Amino acid sequence: MIETIVFDVGETITRDDRYWASWADWLNVPRHTLSALVGAVVAQGQDNAEALRLVRPEIDVIAEYQAREAAGRGEVLDETDLYPDVRPALSALRNQGVRVIIAGNQTPRAGELLRGLDLPADLIVTSGEWGVAKPQPEFFQRVMEVAHSEPSTTVYVGDHPANDVFPAKAAGLRTAHIRRGPWGHLWAQDADVVAVADWRIDSLTQLTAIVDA
Repeated sequence: MIETIVFDVGETITRDDRYWASWADWLNVPRHTLSALVGAVVAQGQDNAEALRLVRPEIDVIAEYQAREAAGRGEVLDETDLYPDVRPALSALRNQGVRVIIAGNQTPRAGELLRGLDLPADLIVTSGEWGVAKPQPEFFQRVMEVAHSEPSTTVYVGDHPANDVFPAKAAGLRTAHIRRGPWGHLWAQDADVVAVADWRIDSLTQLTAIVDA
């Protein structure tokens, strides 16, 4: 029985196109260049912020983020950033009596923007607001504190094996790996992901069948 489903944010709920395009514009490099560098560091198993350091080795990402915000060129999220299956899937899950939580590695500002979209979710929270980020075990401890369910009846859904699938499973949660975004596609057939993930999905709407099973 599934009582709670917790969703990652980037490339699970939202597309990262705008995010990386805005960074490319800010750093004055072609968007395709930064996109390709993101793909390169992803393939090497590095944090995607390393792509910014390849463009500007001396960059202080936090300071640069703050400079963007001060210049009025900071984070933006609206309906166009959501994958089209998000609202239908989340609404259907809540109609099935599932507690829906969105919790990912994002800034406090991203949390504000996501809550402003009035998504059909019981709780939206980010690592920046919690002060702890995936894949740290403490992040998933916080997840369980707000899940109001046992780990065995809680599913964490995400695209990134190292940040989502593996640490969530280690914390005792059930896991669903979504084939979406560069991480999801790159590791969709990875032997470890296949072995560890309880489910592998191509759309969030497939979760309704998992709840009914």
